[in-house]
Amino acid sequence: MKKLFDDLSYRISRETTKQYSTSFSLGIMALSPKLRNPIYAVYGYVRLADEIVDSFHEYDKQKLLSRYKAGTFEALEEKISLNPILQSFQETVHRYNIDYSLIHQFLKSMEMDLQKIDYNSDLYKEYIVGSAEVVGLMCLHIFTEGNSREFERLKPYAMMLGSAFQKVNFLRDMKDDYQILGRCYFPNVDISYFDNTVKAHIEKEIEEEFKIALEGIKKLPGSARFGVYLAYRYYISLFRKIKRTSAVNMINQRIRISNGKKLSLMMSSYLQYKVSLL
Repeated sequence: MKKLFDDLSYRISRETTKQYSTSFSLGIMALSPKLRNPIYAVYGYVRLADEIVDSFHEYDKQKLLSRYKAGTFEALEEKISLNPILQSFQETVHRYNIDYSLIHQFLKSMEMDLQKIDYNSDLYKEYIVGSAEVVGLMCLHIFTEGNSREFERLKPYAMMLGSAFQKVNFLRDMKDDYQILGRCYFPNVDISYFDNTVKAHIEKEIEEEFKIALEGIKKLPGSARFGVYLAYRYYISLFRKIKRTSAVNMINQRIRISNGKKLSLMMSSYLQYKVSLL
């Protein structure tokens, strides 16, 4: 029965999410059960692409990513794939009418990671749109369950939240991005001269985006609101820890939130969510 393979595919996407991200796994568990599998499918898909460009150093990354891209659109066209990650993703894309242009934009940003790029403001914005904002929009298609009016109303907020998350990731991963992958995404920033003034400017951008994004979270359907709010609280906690870390230390260590702290955040977030009726 094909249902058996579909169930297996979603389970593999779920396990991929759990393996790579405790924080997103907790956030997804806080969603309505009907939303969890499709969100796992989206995360599993983007995570695998990210692993290709970030981790598979002993292999031809360009060839692997090209093969992944071709497999994606073949799965979308044929509505099936023997790759469980692609199978659950294509099924989700079709069920929620996720625009193919979002997938193209995401893959373009992944392709950018295979090149040595000196990021200016335009390229920085292009990368963030493709690597983070469109992923937020894929999820929003699922959260709004086909309601195009709600999707358009919430679209700017979803993009803002995706952008804030990605910029926090850039700061968190600055050490590995620079020392291992030779990347710096921030426009016109020389890591050799990265100081607290530059860092504070980036942090101000992120704070403004988080503020706007929170207004959007409050407008989400009840089935999605707490799960997204939990992810927001995790990133806010990570962001505050980054703000307390000097620019020098940012380049020499990866900032983390312990699993115990994440569980504590989950409980406190639930109480805050209920009290404020967010």
